Amino acid sequence: MLGLVLLAGITVLFLTGLVSYAAYNPDLSRVNDTTPDKGILGFYLFAWPTGPVWLYRFTQGVHVTLGITLIPVLLAKLWSVVPRLFTLPPARSLAHALERISLLLLVGGGLFEFTTGVLNVQLDYVFPGSFYPLHFYGAWVFFAAFVAHAVLKTPAAVRTVRRRLREEGDDLVAPDPGPPTVSRRGALWLVGGGSLLLFLTTVGQSLGGPFRRTALLAPHGGKDPGGGPNGFQINKTAAYAGIAAAETGEEAWRLVVTGRTGTVRLSRAQLLRLPLYSSSLPIACVEGWSTADQWWRGVRLRDLAALVGYDGDPPDVFVESLQRHGAFRRAALRSNQVADPRSLLALYVNGEPLSPDHGYPARIIVPAAPGVLNTKWVARLTFGDL
Repeated sequence: MLGLVLLAGITVLFLTGLVSYAAYNPDLSRVNDTTPDKGILGFYLFAWPTGPVWLYRFTQGVHVTLGITLIPVLLAKLWSVVPRLFTLPPARSLAHALERISLLLLVGGGLFEFTTGVLNVQLDYVFPGSFYPLHFYGAWVFFAAFVAHAVLKTPAAVRTVRRRLREEGDDLVAPDPGPPTVSRRGALWLVGGGSLLLFLTTVGQSLGGPFRRTALLAPHGGKDPGGGPNGFQINKTAAYAGIAAAETGEEAWRLVVTGRTGTVRLSRAQLLRLPLYSSSLPIACVEGWSTADQWWRGVRLRDLAALVGYDGDPPDVFVESLQRHGAFRRAALRSNQVADPRSLLALYVNGEPLSPDHGYPARIIVPAAPGVLNTKWVARLTFGDL
C-alpha cells in the first residue's frame, strides 16, 4: 500500500518538477539555469506560457505540498523494509545483486531529494553548492532508480493488495510476529494522519488569504508582514539585497533601456508620463508559497521595447537589477512574455508606489512566471534575441 502511494505521488512530483524546470526558460539564457553539463537531461518540450496566470502557482504549489505530505509515507516505507536490507546472503544471484545496488540509489536518492527540498522550502541552505543543480541531478538519479524498482515490484504490490482486499477479517499481521506494538492498519492510520497533519500545516502558504495562517510549518505561513497595499509576502528585503536608498532616489535612479535603435535612459517621473496599464497577478515562488492576486500598475514591457525600435513583435529581454550579489539578480524573459499585455514594469501595487522591499522604484511582473523572474529594483532592460 505504501509503495503504491509512493508510485503515484513521486511520479506527480517528478512531472511537476520538470514543469518547474521549464518555467525558468532554461535554454533562453545561462543566468536562468546554471546547471552545468546537463546535456539531454536538460530537455523541455515547450516555451513557458503566460496563461493561465495561476499556472506556476498551481504546479509548484502541488510539487511542494505533495512532497512534504509524502514524507511520512516515505519514512514508513523505509521502516517497513529495513529488515530486508540486512538479510543474508546479501546477494543470491546477479539479478538480486543488481536489485540491491539499485536500492542504494533509490533510498539514498529519495532521502537526498526530500531533504534538500524541505531545506529549500525552509530557506535553510546548509548543503554545499547551489540547490538548483543538486536537486536537478539528484532527481534524475532518484527517478531512474525509482522507475527500475517500480517495474520490478509493482506487479507483486498489486497482487498483494488485491489478495488482502478479497480476504475477510482483520488478519493483517506478520506471519511470525514479534511482541505486539501496532497493527498494520494502525501503522497505516498513523502514517495517513501524519501526512494529513503536514498537508494541513503547509498547503496554506500556496492557497494564501486566510488559509496562510494555517501554514504553521512554512516560513511564509502565518499572517502577512505588515498592513497596507504593500503588506504581502516577500522573499528578500531591500536591506538583505544591499539596496541603498541613495541609489533608488529620484535624482540617482535611471532605467536604462537598450535595443535595436540605441539606448534610452528614463527617470521614474518620465516612466510615469508614459501610458500606464494595470494587471491583477499573483506572485508564486519555487519554495511553494504564493500571494493572492495583487493589482499592479506600470508600463507594459512591449511598450518599452517599442521605445528602442521594436514596434512589431517584441523580442526577448535581459533584465538586470540593482542587486549586486545573489542568484537571479539578472533574468531573461521570452518574447511571448514580453508581448503579453499583462507583463509590466510595475511602478505601483494596490494603488500605492512600490515599497523598497517590493522593488521600488520599479520591478518586473509577468503572468505565470516564477517569482525569481519577476525581478525587483530593475536597473537595465536589454531587448533582443538571447
